[in-house]
Amino acid sequence: MKFTEEHEWLEIEDDLVVVGITAHAAEQLGDIVFVELPEEGRECTKDEEVVVIESVKAASDILAPLDGEIVEVNESIVADPGKVNEDPEGDAWFFKMKIEDLSVLDELMDEKAYKAFIS
Repeated sequence: MKFTEEHEWLEIEDDLVVVGITAHAAEQLGDIVFVELPEEGRECTKDEEVVVIESVKAASDILAPLDGEIVEVNESIVADPGKVNEDPEGDAWFFKMKIEDLSVLDELMDEKAYKAFIS
């Protein structure tokens, strides 16, 4: 798993990158009550707003961590946003992206670096 400074996690699954938010981010947001996901097939650029999350505390945007195409979204978290609080780094992933060069993930933080970043 790799991590961004925006508290997203990324994991390679086959030739796709699965993206979600970290447990730390879910905890900071509080109880999540609404998730709006991007359209499948959407081309996005790094740092573009692609997901809207609302919690009892605040509304927040999730930015695209990389350039690529959204090829799958996790509809189960739209139907039950609380899943993001329950399993943020597992079943409550947000979307899967197809990117041209998986080596760009090497520039992101590993788990040890992310834990140091949030401490």
